[in-house]
Amino acid sequence: MDLDARTAERFARLALDCVHREYPNKIAHTLISDRDVLPPRRLTPAFYGCYDWHSAVHGHWLLARLARTFPHEPFAAAAQAALERSISAENIAAEVAYLQAETRAAFERPYGLAWLLQLAAELGESNAPLAHILQPLEAAAVERFETWLPKLPFPVRSGEHSNTAFALGLALDCARSSGFESFADLLVQRIRDFYSGDHDCPISWEPSGEDFLSPCLCEADLMRRVLGPAAFGPWLDRFLPDLSGLKPAISPDPSDPKLAHLDGLNLSRAWMLQGIAGGLPVGDSRQPQLAALAKAHGKAGLAAVTSEHYEGSHWLGTFAVYLTTAGKTAY
Repeated sequence: MDLDARTAERFARLALDCVHREYPNKIAHTLISDRDVLPPRRLTPAFYGCYDWHSAVHGHWLLARLARTFPHEPFAAAAQAALERSISAENIAAEVAYLQAETRAAFERPYGLAWLLQLAAELGESNAPLAHILQPLEAAAVERFETWLPKLPFPVRSGEHSNTAFALGLALDCARSSGFESFADLLVQRIRDFYSGDHDCPISWEPSGEDFLSPCLCEADLMRRVLGPAAFGPWLDRFLPDLSGLKPAISPDPSDPKLAHLDGLNLSRAWMLQGIAGGLPVGDSRQPQLAALAKAHGKAGLAAVTSEHYEGSHWLGTFAVYLTTAGKTAY
């Protein structure tokens, strides 16, 4: 599942074709008054493309990641130009104002905000000027997490955007890489509160019909981030004692925006299985099985990443790039 330059260019083109494509657009927009009846490019001028806000954000992450990974390929210049077009001081100021407006406390929480932190961390590694411009929005996203997490009574265990474990994993990687120590401490504490005592996750119930995440694997991939190998192994014994029935999902209709989620499920399962295997002690007897499952899911997921249907092409490239690059090494 290594990424070569030719495939990277194909994935980059998927993002370049959508980050500034305004329509079709599914906005999660709370109207406060008639003045809020505006087109997406006016509401969120940095991240209005790719069908929805969170896909626009992680489409920009894809471009930043591939430009850093393949800096001398021709598509890298186009990726850089797209990033600079979107991430301007004026656009980011408008994004901050939108996020902090009255009645938008839950906007893109937690999925989109977690990907925003991923974008900030990637730019911090690869493009300091744009990272500096994005910083006010990054700070607003961190503040949103810090306000929400202390009062969240229970984690959300869905297979879609609201899944708490998935977002906390992305956020924790970024908090550690960016040196946000108090934020990282809060994340670790809440992760332990939510998940330390869990056992016997019903993975045989998965997937639900529109999942692009595995609730069980999200949680296991999260816990390997906060438990050392010696503690993670026994925790995983209790939590996922049997993975023998896990197999790739097949989308019955990739042109359906919800059913296309199942193609993304294979990709996210693949990188989570890799992460879980890497969190176990060296030589753990479960690692060969986990590696084989990751390979099978990755092969199925990558085969579905095409430009044929915009319902999938506007976001599946990000999951493919995360699997083949960032999913292997945390920031």
